[in-house]
Amino acid sequence: MSTLRQKAIEGLKEGDTFEIKRTFSDADIVQFEALSRDHNPVHSDAVYAEAKGFDGVVAHGLLTATLITEIGGQLGWLASSMSLRFKRPVYVGDELTCVWKIIGIDSGNRAQAEVIVNNSNGQAVLLAETTGLLPNDAERKLLASMTIDET
Repeated sequence: MSTLRQKAIEGLKEGDTFEIKRTFSDADIVQFEALSRDHNPVHSDAVYAEAKGFDGVVAHGLLTATLITEIGGQLGWLASSMSLRFKRPVYVGDELTCVWKIIGIDSGNRAQAEVIVNNSNGQAVLLAETTGLLPNDAERKLLASMTIDET
């Protein structure tokens, strides 16, 4: 069972912070393009991407944002909003580090989190805020009966 899932089972609280790392490949970008139907050539054609001012093909912003949904999914967080600010391009091979911090939880079990995704050089590529519902007691018991591989 993942450590993120285990923390969700135990109960989430303000100040809890989670971190994951991920590196996107050419194949990841191709698969995301097919799934999203976002065929902007900046994601698939190096010459076009360079003409646009990039150093090569860049990952989709929403592909980068999947680090946020990876953490949220492991936590059983049901998102109600996300605000994303894309700061820098993400290139194939960049090791991304996503840090998610719960900054508030109200009496209705609604929570807010701040998220930062940094590239291999420690530069922010994505800043985000998300709100959502945390698992209640019954849902946490159900989560405890499930296992998920965190890869």
